[in-house]
Amino acid sequence: MKEQPTLTTERLILRPYSLSDAKELQRLIGDRNVSDTLQLVPYPYLDGMAEEWINHQTIEQSDVKNTHYSKDIHFAITNRQYGFLMGTFSIMNISKVTDKAELGYWLGKPYWGKGYCTEAAKTAVKFCFEELRLNRVFATHMTRNTRSGRVMEKIGMKHEGHMRQYGKKWDKYEDGEMWAILRSDYNNQLA
Repeated sequence: MKEQPTLTTERLILRPYSLSDAKELQRLIGDRNVSDTLQLVPYPYLDGMAEEWINHQTIEQSDVKNTHYSKDIHFAITNRQYGFLMGTFSIMNISKVTDKAELGYWLGKPYWGKGYCTEAAKTAVKFCFEELRLNRVFATHMTRNTRSGRVMEKIGMKHEGHMRQYGKKWDKYEDGEMWAILRSDYNNQLA
């Protein structure tokens, strides 16, 4: 993969981030309710953090050349009709050696409970299996974030286990859940 693609669903466009997204990115992810279950996202999300993160993604995407290990791919989830930013969908730790990757995602609070994450996740899984030719796609979530687990279940992932104190958020250890879907599971869904 030389350049990050743009993916389209019925209601969404998943596209590369640009610096023009920074202000809205900061507003959405800066909501304590959103950052509460995102281990690596600081709160408060200070001025300049969004620009720094977007610049870092742009640099990484320009260097996706290694045949054994690719950089993470971060998509801006945007409304297809109006183009406004809604959240982020990521394909991370892509390994060409083991043919697997990890999914991660978040949506701004105004967009919760409307099926957008499931819609984006289905498209990302399709991309992982059909374009990246992976065999395994996995994801984790904090145990208390049951909404995220429902998204993983809806896209055909199987629950693989409970991880005690797998992460830490705001000085508190958090249990986590591991989910995955294999290429064979994905192909069976298509049949």
